[in-house]
Amino acid sequence: MPMPAATVLEILDRLRTQDLDVCLAGGWGIDALLGRQTREHRDLDLLHRAGQETQVLQALHDFRETENARPVRFVLTREDGAELDLHPLHFAPDGSATQAADDHGGTFAYPAACFVTGTIAGTPVPCISVAQQLYFHRGYEPRPHDIADMRELRAQYRINTEF
Repeated sequence: MPMPAATVLEILDRLRTQDLDVCLAGGWGIDALLGRQTREHRDLDLLHRAGQETQVLQALHDFRETENARPVRFVLTREDGAELDLHPLHFAPDGSATQAADDHGGTFAYPAACFVTGTIAGTPVPCISVAQQLYFHRGYEPRPHDIADMRELRAQYRINTEF
């Protein structure tokens, strides 16, 4: 079931009212950078502070955990079909962060400068930068929506992408 922009904004609002730090990644994160919705999205990728996970789960009390791939990520699903792919981040004092990449100590790096603001339906939202999106779209066989996302970033930002 596609996730509409209104659902994204509703979820972000619930988390913000609890003073929880989250940031969009994935397809909705790309659309936030573009300032417009370019395709349907089946889920919402959310980066969150690992230390706030308990509070995030409390704020999202109407979702249930449907996949546990911790420490890398976990998935929450709501009865209406809304799906959240949550990624816990560990922040350093300088504002940079790391995310577990596997169960063997590998990590993904998030420079402090990668946390930026985009827009969804005219509303400012926290998201990761174009450079960070490119970092995550390397070294794997792209799916059709990945190719479409990179095409949109190339067109708007006049950049080169891996695919």
